[in-house]
Amino acid sequence: MCGIWALFGSDECLSVQCTSAMRIAHRGPDAFRFENVNGFTNCCFGFHRLAIVDQLYGMQPLRIKKFPFLWLCYNGEIYNHRTLSKEFDFDHQTKVDGEILLHLYDRFGIQKMASLLDGVFAFILLDTANRKVFLGRDTYGVRPLFKFLTDDGFLAVCSEAKGLTDITRATASPANIVALLPGHFEAFDLKQSGKVQSVQMEPFHCCTKEPAHAVYDTVERLPTSMKVLPETVKGNIRALFENSVRKRLMAQRRIGCLLSGGLDSSLVAATLVKLAKEEKLQYPIQTFSIGSEDSPDVLAARKVAAHIGSEHHEVNFTAEEGIQVVEEVIYHLETYDITTVRASVGMYLISKYIKEKSESVVIFSGEGSDELTQGYLYFHKAPTPKAAAEDSVRLLKELYLFDVLRADRTTAAHGLELRVPFLDHRLTAYYLSLPEEMRTPKHGVEKHLLRDSFKDLNLIPDEILWRRKEAFSDGMMSVKKSWYVCLQEHLESMVNDDQMEKASKTFPHNPPATKEAYYFRQVFEKHYPGQAEWLSHYWMPRWTNASDPSARTLAIYEPDKEQ
Repeated sequence: MCGIWALFGSDECLSVQCTSAMRIAHRGPDAFRFENVNGFTNCCFGFHRLAIVDQLYGMQPLRIKKFPFLWLCYNGEIYNHRTLSKEFDFDHQTKVDGEILLHLYDRFGIQKMASLLDGVFAFILLDTANRKVFLGRDTYGVRPLFKFLTDDGFLAVCSEAKGLTDITRATASPANIVALLPGHFEAFDLKQSGKVQSVQMEPFHCCTKEPAHAVYDTVERLPTSMKVLPETVKGNIRALFENSVRKRLMAQRRIGCLLSGGLDSSLVAATLVKLAKEEKLQYPIQTFSIGSEDSPDVLAARKVAAHIGSEHHEVNFTAEEGIQVVEEVIYHLETYDITTVRASVGMYLISKYIKEKSESVVIFSGEGSDELTQGYLYFHKAPTPKAAAEDSVRLLKELYLFDVLRADRTTAAHGLELRVPFLDHRLTAYYLSLPEEMRTPKHGVEKHLLRDSFKDLNLIPDEILWRRKEAFSDGMMSVKKSWYVCLQEHLESMVNDDQMEKASKTFPHNPPATKEAYYFRQVFEKHYPGQAEWLSHYWMPRWTNASDPSARTLAIYEPDKEQ
């Protein structure tokens, strides 16, 4: 996790502009560098470092003797950097995983370079020899990247949009701040004036396709026979999931894991503890859960931690504490989506605890599983397996607006690095290639195939393996009263009926339908006026006439009996 920032063709003095780069300082608390580009006086890079790999040479922009004309600023982890280096016999100058981008780009060009990277990344690559600038972002947008480009060719790029909102520019015409699309790269011609022109924007990987780097992976390519045998499929899912967790152990800082007590985080935590022992990590894995004392999540997480033998930490959560941080959370998120804000509050507070009270910096989490394995309760209502499969892909493609955004910003706010094994390129491509009927809920249980794949292994307790889906923002408090209900009750007095009546005129894009949504939007507009289009639509369940994103409002929701 780092913060990257760059300007090409700035009209304003760079020393004035660089104050904007400080707005993302939380992403990299270990070091900061601001560097001008030789020969281009109005181009520069800003970099905030969180040191995870190669403590000595990890500062950026990264430049090496072999390619003095290449400048790289990237945020992320490339899990197959050693494999690729060996495969193509590259001569590395540093131990930095990102150095592989320079070698791949030099040998194969930008498209193949990006497609061979197994990991999560956002990059800015400058080639002064060929006068090119490239931007790129991983398949699911696990690492964020925003940009704006003015009509006269001034390009500004940053890990978070907040690093671009105050940049001054000569032209009066507005420059829209937009997110770079996940799985895409964009190429720009760099003029002698430092200004740029966008010349190419293309996808390099889509989640339904086997990634190009699979050929060089440690798990061999899986046989794709016409006959899909359930036992073979389940074995493949286990092998790919374990491989995904193992490759993410790459770190020189302490590893921990978020543990909500749900299926996904429990599978991640249990596999992590198992592999940490095999790899002989010098410390026990710390797990972290958050909730009120009688919340379903806290009780379930406690059972899992005892079962897997992790060093477990519980963060007590009260509605009052949650309400106090809502505004900070919206500032960090850069969104007003209802379910994202609700779920982010708990994750923001638990990240704060990890930063202040533990030594863990690299944090594993269960994001992506619900989208991949049809885990949301509304999938029970899908009209056909085909419709469910299509919606699963839609959700994965939109992750960068919702759960992945939440997971990145809430952890990065506290200088932590998030790792999400369920969004491994090979695991997701394989799972999505399976027959549609195989992936739907079965016997009234969502994620049936995933659960069945880990049955009878004693990896996690059986009651957790078959525990029903509980949204993170719901499970933090008791079934009697959800966190979102406490939040709604508090916000009832913050917005009046008159404001609600005029809501669609005040906020024509995504007008808020509730006082809670109105308040979130107000706070968002305070920090990011006129930027509502960063969110294209609210996250809502499909195939139900739901007016609230919480799973607990759906007719299908039934709390576990003992809760």
